[in-house]
Amino acid sequence: MDADINFYFDPVCPFAWMTSKWVRQVQAQRDYTVDWRFISLRLINAKVDYDAHFPPEYEAGHTAGLRLLRVAARARAEHGREAMAPLYAAFGTHIFDTAPSPANHQAEVDLRELRGTREFAEPILAEAGLPLELADALDDESWDGEIQQETDEALSLTGKDAGTPIIHFEPPAGVAFFGPVISRLPHEDSAVELWDHVVALARFPGFAELKRSLRERPQLAVFGIDADTVGKQEDWHGGSRRQK
Repeated sequence: MDADINFYFDPVCPFAWMTSKWVRQVQAQRDYTVDWRFISLRLINAKVDYDAHFPPEYEAGHTAGLRLLRVAARARAEHGREAMAPLYAAFGTHIFDTAPSPANHQAEVDLRELRGTREFAEPILAEAGLPLELADALDDESWDGEIQQETDEALSLTGKDAGTPIIHFEPPAGVAFFGPVISRLPHEDSAVELWDHVVALARFPGFAELKRSLRERPQLAVFGIDADTVGKQEDWHGGSRRQK
C-alpha cells in the first residue's frame, strides 16, 4: 500500500493511541492516506526482565498487545489493509476511551490480561465489521514472525531506543520519528499547525533528537483524566515506564 503516513502501533500503548487520534485529525484536514502497521512492545522487550524493570502490570499488558496484534495480522491478511483503521479505532476506544466501571474491582494486571482474551476481542471485531473467528489468532504464534518483521522495520527507521508510536512520513524516502508523544489532543484548528512544525523539524537532515522523559499521564478516560484535567507526570524510557 502506498500511503502518505506509515503509522506503527501497539494497541495497548496509550501514547500511540493519543497520537493516532491526532493523526486522524490531520488526515481529515489534509486528506492523507495512512497505513496502520504493527510494532510490538512485548517483542521489543523480549529479552528484558519484566519483574526487575517494569511495574507489575506491564508484562500482562504487553502480552495482551501482542495477542491483539495477531488478530490484526490475520484480519489484514484476510480482509485487506483497509480493515486496520476501523479495527485499531475499536481497540483504542475500548481500551482507553472507556472509563472503568466503579463496580469493577479487578486488579490492574487482571484488567490488562483481559484485553488479550476472546471475551474482549470478539465484541471489538463485531464493531469493526469483522468475523468473530479472527479471534482464533490470539493464540496463534505463527503471526509473530510478521509482527516481528514490522517491529524491526519500524526500529530500523528510528534506532532501537524507541517505543510506540513510530511514524514514517512520505515513505519510503521521507522522514521517520518516534512519537510525537503527546498527552493532550490538540484542538481541531491547531492540529495541522502542530503537525507541520513536527515534520519541518524532522526534515532537517542534521536533526537528531528533542526529548524529555517526563510525561503527563494522557487525557484518556481509562485513567480517569478528562479534557479539563492535567495528568500527573511520570518518567518514561524508550516508550515504557521502566523502573531501571
